[in-house]
Amino acid sequence: MTKAELVEAVAKSANLPKGAAEKAVSAFIDSVSAALKQGDRVTLVGFGSFEVASRQARTGRNPQTGKEINIAEAKVPKFRPGKALKDAVASKKK
Repeated sequence: MTKAELVEAVAKSANLPKGAAEKAVSAFIDSVSAALKQGDRVTLVGFGSFEVASRQARTGRNPQTGKEINIAEAKVPKFRPGKALKDAVASKKK
């Protein structure tokens, strides 16, 4: 599902105009991004949690040359699904 498809689904589900749904989805994304940038954790009970994890520095290899390279430590966003989301996906009928 793309952002445009998500906006359309939110507009239909909440009976909102597409413009209002676009603002709501964008505001949600911006709010989560800002919170993660500050190092906060965003928890939506039943849906899941967004958090920032640290990836340690490591040695990698350039696939073209085979030469070893140093990869710096990095902070990466992480999502952990909640129980309700896991159950909803697992109980999906085949």
